[in-house]
Amino acid sequence: MNEKGFYGEFGGQFVPNEVKVALDQVAAAYEQYKDDPEFLAEYQHYLKDYSGRETPLYFAESLTKRLGGAKIYLKREDLNHLGAHKLNNVLGQILLAKRMGKTKIIAETGAGQHGVATAAAAAKFGMACEVFMGAEDVARQKLNVFRMEMLGAKVHSVTQGTQTLKDAVDATFGYFIEHLEDTFYVLGSAVGPHPYPTMVKDFQKIISEEAKRQILEKEGRLPDYIFACVGGGSNAIGAFAAFIPETSVKLIGVEAAGKGVDTPYHAATMTKGEIGIIDGMNTYGLFDKQGGVLPVYSISAGLDYPGVGPEHAFLKETGRAEYVAVTDKEAVDGFLTLSKTEGIIPAIESSHAIAEAIKRVPTLSKEELVIINISGRGDKDVEQVAKYLNITL
Repeated sequence: MNEKGFYGEFGGQFVPNEVKVALDQVAAAYEQYKDDPEFLAEYQHYLKDYSGRETPLYFAESLTKRLGGAKIYLKREDLNHLGAHKLNNVLGQILLAKRMGKTKIIAETGAGQHGVATAAAAAKFGMACEVFMGAEDVARQKLNVFRMEMLGAKVHSVTQGTQTLKDAVDATFGYFIEHLEDTFYVLGSAVGPHPYPTMVKDFQKIISEEAKRQILEKEGRLPDYIFACVGGGSNAIGAFAAFIPETSVKLIGVEAAGKGVDTPYHAATMTKGEIGIIDGMNTYGLFDKQGGVLPVYSISAGLDYPGVGPEHAFLKETGRAEYVAVTDKEAVDGFLTLSKTEGIIPAIESSHAIAEAIKRVPTLSKEELVIINISGRGDKDVEQVAKYLNITL
C-alpha cells in the first residue's frame, strides 16, 4: 500500500472534501499511535483480558477422517469474546478514538456481529454508541439487535435501497458527515476509504499471526491452504495477512454465490463484478450498465455486500489469492456438516469457507495441511438455517 491508501490501482479516498478532512485526521492519528508502545500494550491487554485471546488452532480430527484428504485445522475465532473476530478490530479503533478525544461511536453492521462488538466496547469504555443496520438484516438477526440494545446502543433500521449492508454503510457515512467533531466511525470490514482498509487489516492480522505460530508449533511447517469467507473481507484479510509473503501457502477467499452466480441473487463481487468506485474506494463491485450499484443477495447477512476490500481486489489481480463463490445450499450443508461432525456450530458466513474446503480437501493428500478460519459462531444463524430447511422452531 502507498501513502494514499492504494493497493496497486485499488483503494484510495473517493469521498466529499469534508469527509476527507476527517479521514485524514484519523489517518494521522493512526500513524501516530500504530507503533506506539503504550498504545500497543493497551491494545494487547484488552485483547487478552477482555476479549480472551489467543484463540485455539483446533485439529478437526473427525472432519479430517470424514473427508479423507488433507489434515484440517480450524482457527477458532468463534471463541473470541462475543462470538466472532470483530472485536479484534473494534478494540483497536475505539482506543484510537479515545486518544482523538471522540465521545461518540457509530458503526454499520450486517450480520450484527460488528454491531455487537462495537456496542460492547463502547459500553466498556463509557462511550455513546449508535449502530446502523439494514431493515432486512434487522429482521434476519433479531437476536443480535437485542444484544446491541442490551449493551446500551441505539440501533437504526435502514429502510433505503435493499435494506442490507451496503445501505447501512451509506447511512453511517451520512451520519458521520454531520457529526464529525465528536464522532468516530468504527468501520467493521476492510472496506471504505483510506485509512480504514489498512487499519482493519492491522487490527485483524492477529488471526494469522497466531495461526502461523500455532501451526509451526503443532506441525513444524506452514499450511498448504488457508480458507476464509469474504464479504467486505475483514476476517479473510486477517487470516491471510501473515501468510501473504509465504508464497507456498495458497489463499482461498470464498464469496456468497447465493442462489447461483448465473442468477441475479448472489454477492459474488469478484467472481462476477467489475472495477469501479463504491463506498469511497476503487475496487471490484457489482454494477449495472449505468454504473449504479446492483442489489445483492446471500443467506448470510454478513456477506451480502456488493463490493470488497481493496487489498482483496489487489490479491486477486496479482494472483496471490484465489476467490471462488459458494451457494446458500452449499453453505448450509457446510454449516450442518461441521455441527454434526465436530460439535461446532459455525456462523453461516464461515460456513461458506467450510463448504469450499469440503469440496477440495478430499482431492488433497493426507500430508497436506489446511486451515479454515471459523470467523464466528452460528447461534445467530440457527433460525435462518431452520427457515431455509423449512423447519418451524
